[in-house]
This record gives sequence, structure tokens and C-alpha cells, in this order.
Amino acid sequence: MSGGLVALLDDVAALARIAAASVDDVAAGAAKAGAKAAGVVIDDAAVTPQYVSGADPSRELPMIKRIFWGSLRNKLLFILPALLLVSAFVPWAIPFILMLGGTYLCYEGAEKVWHKLSGHHEADEDAPAVERGPDAEAKVVKGAITTDFILSCEIMVISMNEVATESIWVRAFILVIVALVITVLVYGAVALIVKMDDVGLHLTTKDSERSQRFGELLVKGMPAVLAAITLIGTVAMLWVGGHIMLQGAYDLGWHAPYDLVHALEHPFAGIAVVGGFLAWLVNTLCSAVLGVAWGLAVMAVVGPLLKALPFGKKTGGHDEENLHADTARREE
Repeated sequence: MSGGLVALLDDVAALARIAAASVDDVAAGAAKAGAKAAGVVIDDAAVTPQYVSGADPSRELPMIKRIFWGSLRNKLLFILPALLLVSAFVPWAIPFILMLGGTYLCYEGAEKVWHKLSGHHEADEDAPAVERGPDAEAKVVKGAITTDFILSCEIMVISMNEVATESIWVRAFILVIVALVITVLVYGAVALIVKMDDVGLHLTTKDSERSQRFGELLVKGMPAVLAAITLIGTVAMLWVGGHIMLQGAYDLGWHAPYDLVHALEHPFAGIAVVGGFLAWLVNTLCSAVLGVAWGLAVMAVVGPLLKALPFGKKTGGHDEENLHADTARREE
């Protein structure tokens, strides 16, 4: 009897060790996948604050909350099941999906760079959300969730690619963890960024001179912080997109670009202490340059096509008709 009990306890202990190892594998896989998607996450956090720009301060957090739940729904109910089906039945398609997403990132990043350098400015970009019609909040939230869906697809595909060798259940658990953690981090950061100026204004009303100075610093510094985040987001898009294209070309048999980048970073790798960082920096810069080049090439093809389509040229999330209507409302 006691021998049976000991054997049972041994079995339970063995199962516990297996379960613990599985948890470690899932945690390690989630960390690896999330880190690889960090560039897109930065861009997601950089893009979202613009959607609540100009909204009533009392509506900022409710809007972010709605976007948060929409983002989580996108990841868990639509993107995750689709990716699991693809990975189970047509895993060879994942690299192509990844490169398609990389092309999108390069295109969007290059378009931002081109508009900045050329002085082109979309007519609707400066219009606060509250000035875009009576149902502006619903439109803004819907637009933000749509943009988030595209970025979420890329985050989840990158994450899936990093754990493609795991079993389907482990992949599912890892992607659920990645979806939850990244969505909480992104929209927690967005909420903090959006409300930071309100925190600053509140501090300026305090009796403490130090609190007042810090509050003024927050209020005056937030535009620069938002501009820096936007810049970092654009660079991240180009870096991640370019790296995806570089790796994808290598996997498909075109080794020359990948080998060239590694040849450029090799002399820096042997430098004591900072060699690893310098090699990574060279790789990142090369990926970003490739991202800009590929994005501009795609722009040269896609731009004329968009202008030729019936709904007209894309303008900051609105078509031409909506843009004219918005402009007319502002003039009234």
C-alpha cells in the first residue's frame, strides 16, 4: 500500500516537473516572441495617441478603453485562430505572410519619411477628433481599431514565426500571452502618455513650488515627447520591416543582401565591450535603409494605383469625399 502511494507521489512529482518545464517553455517562448515584435509594438504605441488628440479630456480614457478591447478582440478572436490554422495546415505560407506584413511596414514608414522630407502635409491631420462631425468618437475609435488590426496582425505573425517549431497548443498559449501582455503594455502606455499633460496641469495647482515646476515641465515637454515617440515609431517600422524583408529574401534563396549586411557588421563584432551593440546597430541601420528603399519602391507602384481607384487617394484615413465634408464643417 505504502509502495503504491510512494509510486503515485513520484508520478505526481514527475507530472509537476513536466508542467513546470512546460510553463517555462511557454514563458520563454512568449518573451522571445514579444521581444521580436517590439518594433511594431513601439509603432503601435506611437500611432494610437493621435486618435484621441483634441477629444474632451473626460472622453480620452473611455476611448482608449474601447480601442483596447477592440485590439484584444482582434488578436484573440480573429488573428490567433487564423494563424493557428495557417500554421497547422499551410505552414509554408507563414514566411510569405510575414514578408507581406514587412512590406506594409516599409511602405507606411517610407510614406511618413517622404511626407516629412517633401513638406507634404495631409489636410486632415491637424483636425482634432472633436471637429470631425457629431459622431467623431465612434469614427475615431473604429479607425484606431482598424489600424491596430493591421499592426496586431504583424505582431502576431512575427511572434508565431519565432515559435513555429513548438506544438500547436504551446503556440496557442504563447500567442495568448503575447496578445494579453502587449495589448496591456501598449494601451497602458498610451493612457499614461495621453493623460500626462493633465497630470502636469494638476501639479501646477499645488502649493509646492517644486511640484509646480515639474507640472509646467510636463505640460511643456509632452509635445516633444509625442514627437519623439512618433519618430521612434517610424524608425521601428522601417527597421522591423527591412529586417523581415532581409531575412525573408535569405530564406527564399537570395542570400546576397543578408550576407552583405553581416559582412558590414562583422568588423564591429570583435570590439571589446561594445562590439555586440555596434554590430546590432549596423544591422539595424542597414535594415532601416533597406526598409526605406523597399518602401519607396512600393510607394512608386501603389501611389498611382490608389489615385486611379474610384475612391481616390488615401488621405489620413479618410477618402476625398469625407475630407471635403470635414473641411466644410470646420469652415462653418
